[in-house]
Amino acid sequence: MDRATSDEVIVVGGGVVGLTTAVLLAESGRRVRVWTREPAERTTSAVAGGLWWPYRIEPEPLAAAWALESLGVYRELADRPEETGVRLVEGLLHGTRLEELGDWAGRVPGLRTVADGLAARLPVIDMPAHLAWLRQRLLRAAGTVEARAVTDLAAVPAAVVVNCTGLGARSLVPDPAVRPVRGQLVVVENPGVTEWFTAVDHSSAASTYFIPQPGRLLLGGTAEEDDWSPDPDPRTAAAIVARCAAVRPEIAGARVLAHRVGLRPAREEVRLERRPLPGGRALVHNYGHGGGGVTVAWGCAREAAALAFPTG
Repeated sequence: MDRATSDEVIVVGGGVVGLTTAVLLAESGRRVRVWTREPAERTTSAVAGGLWWPYRIEPEPLAAAWALESLGVYRELADRPEETGVRLVEGLLHGTRLEELGDWAGRVPGLRTVADGLAARLPVIDMPAHLAWLRQRLLRAAGTVEARAVTDLAAVPAAVVVNCTGLGARSLVPDPAVRPVRGQLVVVENPGVTEWFTAVDHSSAASTYFIPQPGRLLLGGTAEEDDWSPDPDPRTAAAIVARCAAVRPEIAGARVLAHRVGLRPAREEVRLERRPLPGGRALVHNYGHGGGGVTVAWGCAREAAALAFPTG
């Protein structure tokens, strides 16, 4: 296999994990193509609230390391918010106590205990803007993005295939351990909310959060396990608005702009590993990030890139 061929990578999946992985590989000098069934703006990543915080992702020690690595990147990207879609925003993790978290929490700059929980200035990622920026960064590194549906990973013609298909891995691999956790959001005109807020009960399918994004306020949310419905439920939407308005009453009268549903690719643990393919080729799996894909994207991408082309 000649050098050009041996350096060729096809990343399957065009969400935040796939694009971030592709960017790192392309910027390391590899010939990278992204094959994606859906454009980035129609992926689950585009629906994400965009707050950096580990949520519904296992195993916790690895997820924490990936998240902290990604946090460092996002904090740098926040210096150019108009370009990258990343901003640092103050907010409250209501009801969360520091002793409930792992040692990783002590490495989050500015995370502090307040009367109602934990406060911090964390990255908030405007996902449509960030996905568009990732795509442009990939193109600048001579990578490409192609609309291609894949039905057999072993048939993808590249020396290294990176599987970042999220929930699609359930049928593509196939991996029945991947299952959906449905999240519903309501997008409203921002009535003047400048800080994010989260209150999550992990024993319940309902949570309360609002995240200010440019030109809008995202209200959530739900975590409905094994629910495949892509359609917004009006009763769920009304309950989301009511929960958020109980925290900030001005939200009650905000004009609704859109309803969104995303299916998080949940798994008992992230699958990040290298497997052989026929002809001396390799398959790297990078999927199953649950509700933490944005939070761990850069850390997982760096590990996936190292697995794709191991040294030593």
